[in-house]
Amino acid sequence: MTDPKVFADALGLPGLFDVHTHFLPPRVMAKVRHQFDTAGPLIGRSWPLAYRGADDALVETLRGLGVRRFSALAYAHKPGMAEFLNDWTAGFADRTPGCLRSATFYPEPGAASYVARRVQEGAEIFKVHVQVGGFDVRDPLLGDAWGILEDAGIPVVIHAGSGPVGTPYTGPGPVAELLHTHPRLALVVAHLGAPEYAEFVALAETYERVCVDTTMVFTPFFDEIGAPFPAPLVPRLRELQPKVLLGSDFPNIPYPYAEQLAGLGRLDLGDDWLRAVCWGNSVRLFGESVSPPERCST
Repeated sequence: MTDPKVFADALGLPGLFDVHTHFLPPRVMAKVRHQFDTAGPLIGRSWPLAYRGADDALVETLRGLGVRRFSALAYAHKPGMAEFLNDWTAGFADRTPGCLRSATFYPEPGAASYVARRVQEGAEIFKVHVQVGGFDVRDPLLGDAWGILEDAGIPVVIHAGSGPVGTPYTGPGPVAELLHTHPRLALVVAHLGAPEYAEFVALAETYERVCVDTTMVFTPFFDEIGAPFPAPLVPRLRELQPKVLLGSDFPNIPYPYAEQLAGLGRLDLGDDWLRAVCWGNSVRLFGESVSPPERCST
């Protein structure tokens, strides 16, 4: 398996840009790890984490893998939690070069107000987790927040696919309705929408600002748990090249980071495609360092 730094060097890239990584307050991360360790109800299977440790050590691990830019995607799963997470992730970004300023929100009174404030304070990426959060993206409490994010053009990484365990709120239908109402939302569909790949790829093909991330897709682990990406859809990823972003779920993955990159290489979509996915597309959306980014569009 190719070392990630060698992989990036071979493509002539200055490094990797991973839009889907997780850094959380220590007590929250401990609870998340417990869910994976015990195969919690929304995980449903053995999930032995390959990476553990304190934040500083994990950041150094990422950098040792050649990842130059990354996120700290926290996600609220109950009322009153989002702003605690937003304060923490803002501080984490301030002290961690290369980390996007990340934020989250939840359907609750005041969501629009704090989303607007985080946008004004420089949030670069938001995350919502429909499966874990147990909410409907069409909830009226979120209407104004979605409108603010649509106007700002700030990408929102959304886990709305029904994997690994579906809930009444997952699936492409609610997201399709959300986009009908807010057609210029800059959504980044996590995990390529697994397992409803075709439907979420179609949304990315239809809506100007909808992108997808590769998180965990194309790895042997995902194939083994019954979520292989359908071979007939692969050519559509070539056409979707500007909207496909590298994601990994680091550190909450049950295999070495290199497996994500190896899976992308096996698609045989060419070096230009890999360069765009692993660096160029995200640089266009977020900037290489601190320069003002071009908001999500193609």
